[in-house]
Amino acid sequence: MNFQVTVLKILVSYPDGFAVMADLKRDMAILATSGRDWSERTKRLAARVPELDIFSQALVERLNGGWRITEKGRTVLDLMEARSPGPQLALDAPTAQLSSADPTPGLLVSTRAGRSQRLQRRRAARARARAKAS
Repeated sequence: MNFQVTVLKILVSYPDGFAVMADLKRDMAILATSGRDWSERTKRLAARVPELDIFSQALVERLNGGWRITEKGRTVLDLMEARSPGPQLALDAPTAQLSSADPTPGLLVSTRAGRSQRLQRRRAARARARAKAS
C-alpha cells in the first residue's frame, strides 16, 4: 500500500477534504487490511507520479489536529487517476477500450459506493457521539 496515495484518496472522500488524525488512522487501517486490490491500485497510481511527496509539494496541509487536501492535491490525484488512451484504444472496438483501461474497472465503482457508505457511517457515529456527550 502506498501511504501518500492512500492519504490523498482518504482526504478527498471527506467533506472539505479535511480529516482529523483519528479518522485518518482508522481509514488507513481499514484500507491496509482490505486486501491486495487496494495495495495494487495505490501502487499503480503512485507509479504515475514517481516523485510524489504530499507535504513538500503542498498537496496536503496540516491543520488543527488533522490534514486537509489542497486544490493542488486534488489536481494531482485527478491526474494520477486519469486514464491515458493507449494504442489499443479505439472508438469502434469496445473490447479494446476495456483491455486498455484500468485492469480493475469494477474497483472504482465499489470504491465510490464504499466511500458513500463510510461517510454515512461516519456521520451516524458523530451524531451518536454528540448525543452521548449531551
